[in-house]
Amino acid sequence: MRYQIVSDSSSNVFRVEGASYTTVPMKIIAGEKEYIDTPALNLAGMVTDLKAYKGKSGSSCANAQEWLEAFGDADMVFGVTISKNLSGSYNAAQQAARDYEEQNPGKRAYIFDSLAAGPQQAFVIEKIAELANQGLDFDAIVEQVRDYHNHTHILFCLESLTNLARNGRINPAVAKIAGVIGIRVCGDVKGGQITPVHKPRGAKKATAILLDMMKERGFENGMQLRIAHCFGEEQAQALADATLAEFPDTRLTIEPTTALCSFYAEAGGLMIGFEGGYNTNNNNIEF
Repeated sequence: MRYQIVSDSSSNVFRVEGASYTTVPMKIIAGEKEYIDTPALNLAGMVTDLKAYKGKSGSSCANAQEWLEAFGDADMVFGVTISKNLSGSYNAAQQAARDYEEQNPGKRAYIFDSLAAGPQQAFVIEKIAELANQGLDFDAIVEQVRDYHNHTHILFCLESLTNLARNGRINPAVAKIAGVIGIRVCGDVKGGQITPVHKPRGAKKATAILLDMMKERGFENGMQLRIAHCFGEEQAQALADATLAEFPDTRLTIEPTTALCSFYAEAGGLMIGFEGGYNTNNNNIEF
C-alpha cells in the first residue's frame, strides 16, 4: 500500500532518504515581512533581521487545506506535528485527516502530536518511514510509533528566550534571566509545554548539565542523539564530543534548525533529541 508522511516544518527535516515524505511550511511574521519555512529561505538573513527587529513578531501554521493537499492520494497517510500546546498545526492536520478519510473511503489517515518539535518530531517521522518501508499495516505502524515515541526525549539549551516570551510560550521573568551575560537556560518539555530546569553560567557548565539530564532520562550507549542548533555549531559539537567520550557508540546527528525552530531557539540555541527510558513527561494520553 502506498504511504505518505507529512510533517510541519518545525521538524527541521525537509527530506527523508528512501521515504515518501513532504512538509507543510510554518511561517514567521515580523511586521510586513513573512518568512516561509522552506529550503529556499535565507535563514541567516532571517535570524539577522529578527535580532534587529523590535516590533511584534510571531509564527503561523499551515491550514487544513494545505495539509490535505500534501496528503496526495496515498492509501495510508501519517501526519506529524509540533506540540498542539505550541501551535494550531495539530488541529489543522486533524481536520485534514478527517476530510481525507471522508473523501477517500477505505483510505486511512492518522496525525501524531509529537508533543515537542525539532529532533523529537524527527524521530517520529523516521520511525514511521522505517516501519512503512518494512511493509507493516496501518494499525501496526501507529501502535509501534506510539510506543517508540514514549521512549524519546527532548531538551533545550537557549541563550535567549525573547521570542518565546513575546509569544506566550514561556514566563517573561525566566526570559530576563537568559538575557544576563553568560547565562543559559536548559530545560525539557512536559506534556508539550516548555519547562526551564537549570540556569547554568557558561558553555562548559551547560554541556555538563545537558549530559547529566540525558543520563537521568535513560540515555545509554548505542542510542540515538540528534542535536539541532541555531548557528550554535560549536556548542552542539561540544555536547556531541562529551557524549561520545562516555558513550562511544552513540548514533549521532548534528543539524541546523530551520526557520520555525530558529525563531524560537534564537542564535546559539540548541534542541537535543535522544532515545532513553519511558518518558513520563510526554503525558501521552491520546498518542
